[in-house]
Amino acid sequence: MVWVCTTHFSMACGGFVCSRSALCVLNIIYVMVSLFMTGVAGWGKWFGLVSSFRVMAAVIAVGLFLFAVAIVGLYGALKHNQVLLFFYMLILFMVFIVQFSVSCACLAISKEQQSLLLEIGWNKSESMQKDLERTLDCCDFIKVDYNGTCEANCFKEQTCTLCSEIIQDYADDALHFVGGISLFFSFTEILGVWLANRYRNQKHPRQYPGAFI
Repeated sequence: MVWVCTTHFSMACGGFVCSRSALCVLNIIYVMVSLFMTGVAGWGKWFGLVSSFRVMAAVIAVGLFLFAVAIVGLYGALKHNQVLLFFYMLILFMVFIVQFSVSCACLAISKEQQSLLLEIGWNKSESMQKDLERTLDCCDFIKVDYNGTCEANCFKEQTCTLCSEIIQDYADDALHFVGGISLFFSFTEILGVWLANRYRNQKHPRQYPGAFI
């Protein structure tokens, strides 16, 4: 009797119930991450840490996209909806491909490529330049021009360091950190695809055997 109960519990946990619970937990984590990203972006803009609207909008857009995908996956898991789970798998797999590629690029980028990308990014946004000058207490990217303007406190004393030198010191560690975190989350996404596919092919234990799932 005990063996029968244990076997029944193991089958239930390893099947429909376990797959649904794991998928729900994974999407709840995605919801929390998306809300955290959106909250951090709004907090940074509110307190003036980030003045660039494009940077803030990009972070919020990514957060909202992740939130929408997580809600679709969570609802599809709770309702065992075949259509929603299919689109959830498709979107999550595409996100996995993009994120995995970006993480590999971050981990494999060279110093010369870093410098080129940083200079392109620096010249692209004046508001971001001001944020970096104020935060890092540095001026300009290639040569400090004391006849121009700068947001750093050191500019009045004319003792400023190039922002490129300070940024380069952190760029390598930051790229490896971002690449590692992105690589980790990309594997959670492929796990979500596998769980959703497994869950879609399982029958609800409370439905009659001839029901189409």
